[in-house]
Amino acid sequence: MEAGVPSARSRALAVLRVRSRALAVALLPAALAVVLVAARATGRLAGGSWGAVTLVVCAVAALVLLLGGVFAAVVLRASPAVTPTVPLSEAAAPDLYRLVRDLADRMDVPPPSAIALTPDCDSWLEDRTHAAHRRGGIAGGPQSVSGAAPVLVIGSPFLWWMRVAELRAVLAPVVAGTGPSAHPDIADARGFVRGLDAAVDVGSRRGLGWIGAPARLLLRLCRTDAAEMERGVAAAASDRAQGVDYGLRIVAQEQVGLAYAGWDRLLTRVALPAWRMGRWPAHLDAGVVSALTELSRRDRLAEGFTSRLGERPACDLLEQPGVIDEATSLLAARLFHGGPAESGPDWSPVEWTAYPEEVVDRKWRTEAARLHTALDALAGPAGLPAGPSGTTGTGGPTASAGSVSPAGASGGSGAPAASAAPTAAAAASGSPVPSGPSGTAGSATIEAADAARPALDGFAGPTLERVLGCLTGAAGEGALGEALAGRLSADLAREERAAGATGGAGKARGADAVPLFPLQPPRSGRDLLADHVTAMVCCAAVDSAGAAPGMDWLDGPVLLVGGDRRSDLAPRVLCLVEDGDPEPLRDWLSALGVRTEKPVRLV
Repeated sequence: MEAGVPSARSRALAVLRVRSRALAVALLPAALAVVLVAARATGRLAGGSWGAVTLVVCAVAALVLLLGGVFAAVVLRASPAVTPTVPLSEAAAPDLYRLVRDLADRMDVPPPSAIALTPDCDSWLEDRTHAAHRRGGIAGGPQSVSGAAPVLVIGSPFLWWMRVAELRAVLAPVVAGTGPSAHPDIADARGFVRGLDAAVDVGSRRGLGWIGAPARLLLRLCRTDAAEMERGVAAAASDRAQGVDYGLRIVAQEQVGLAYAGWDRLLTRVALPAWRMGRWPAHLDAGVVSALTELSRRDRLAEGFTSRLGERPACDLLEQPGVIDEATSLLAARLFHGGPAESGPDWSPVEWTAYPEEVVDRKWRTEAARLHTALDALAGPAGLPAGPSGTTGTGGPTASAGSVSPAGASGGSGAPAASAAPTAAAAASGSPVPSGPSGTAGSATIEAADAARPALDGFAGPTLERVLGCLTGAAGEGALGEALAGRLSADLAREERAAGATGGAGKARGADAVPLFPLQPPRSGRDLLADHVTAMVCCAAVDSAGAAPGMDWLDGPVLLVGGDRRSDLAPRVLCLVEDGDPEPLRDWLSALGVRTEKPVRLV
């Protein structure tokens, strides 16, 4: 017997003792009522007051039994959480099933009842034998039969990046966990804890709120023992797997860390921009191989990893790896972004070859259009920076009272640039901007923008010169840069709310609201402004300097000039956004031959 099994079993018994004590507490009023009734029947408790006491105790006992019965029924019938996965039948992966069964035979443990894939860099066993899973259609087949072995969940990036021998070494301690899992006490304790966890979720429903408090109390009482039980199970599984490819497992664990790094970079830098545009990359698992290959090319420490690519990849164990890759890629979009569960007109797959044109170029032009819409709403000047006399660089008329000059001053009114700050705050909060008599002469209102824009346009259409002029010297608190950042934040939040309300993105599925694992925290207004200015610069470079949109496996959308990536744009954009200094960016644009006065094509 493995060293961790006795410890895990003792902890499981401690968890079950918590359940027994809870049952005893629920039965205590009933036992007291039985004693009082028996005493009254035998004449041992004579007197008028004992009759009333007996009735009260019997009523309390009946109420406690009723509530205890309802609570026990909820714990037994509530559906425990199940990780969304892509089921993998034996017909779809006969070689993989054969490999897993061979591992189980070598370690003398029951084989997993089924295999499923998850778009994550992890592997585990998951019990899906609960009756609620069968009733809800969540689980079916041999894995849902009472007493069946747990399901083996494998991270899909492992199948594409790891070699067959490495995958076998990584899965050995996971498969070995089916042995301790089959112990009756451990299985019973796990079921009790999962039932309590599901009952806490049921307690959030209307009319059943009282269930959450006792469920949370019981979870706190058995939390330590349950955690130690799982540690014991893991120790027992690791001990049993010592004799299976132990030396190779050390090397394979390095590949696990590398796969995690590449997968995280691919999701946050490459997949997330596509998801935000309503497209989902159809082959993320194949993409992680390209990303890690690129990493090995850049990093001297990873030079030896490319030699592994000549060995047989674990995805060869699948009959149709492309179909499985597409299914896991769609699930990844649902889990990490909240996209719909199925493709549609506004949620379609994109191939890697079409990514630059269908995602990168569209992303840049969408953000450039949003930037100019925000400038229009804030009545930003559309021409060259204002001169000392308050006229535009093209000799146009002085800005009206509702406009904001690129230097941060209100043209023709002498009001301070800080007057744009209330507008930015109102835009960021989604509240309407005051207009009419209540607004100040220098406030950047939408109404003033609509009135002043035709007279202020120094160039026909949206130009990069307009953006440079607006942000020149406008980086301080309360200046146009701050107002523009707030406006962009409010516009983007409004678009996301509208998309979630109409398209099913972010739709809740029972207790499981998606996205379950958001990839990035909300971006600040300054970050959004820098992204939108970068997009505008890239659009101008594509339209007037012969540049092209491209994709980097580790960094996502990039600008290609003459087929080479230009990675020196970001610091110049930050200098403009944060310091209000356009000269570094102007020098960069001049060297590239970008015409800032030429209108760009928007979506």
